Amino acid sequence: MQVELKVFATLRKYLPDHPLDQSVTVTVEPHTTVSQLLEKTGVPLDKVKIIMVNNRHADLDQRLVEGDRVAAFPPVAGG
Repeated sequence: MQVELKVFATLRKYLPDHPLDQSVTVTVEPHTTVSQLLEKTGVPLDKVKIIMVNNRHADLDQRLVEGDRVAAFPPVAGG
């Protein structure tokens, strides 16, 4: 099955062969979790703070289905 992954800010360096402003389509096995998707693409789990699946907060154990859109963000600070 195929899902889309988009990473932001400092996580972009883990997908260097893909345009910064676009998601990457990843083929995964059915019932793949968010953590398995991130591991497959080389994004370190300890660098991810916020996960969204289809524009809703999610966690690393969430199972994905065909066509899901996953966004991963590092810790964010600012003022």
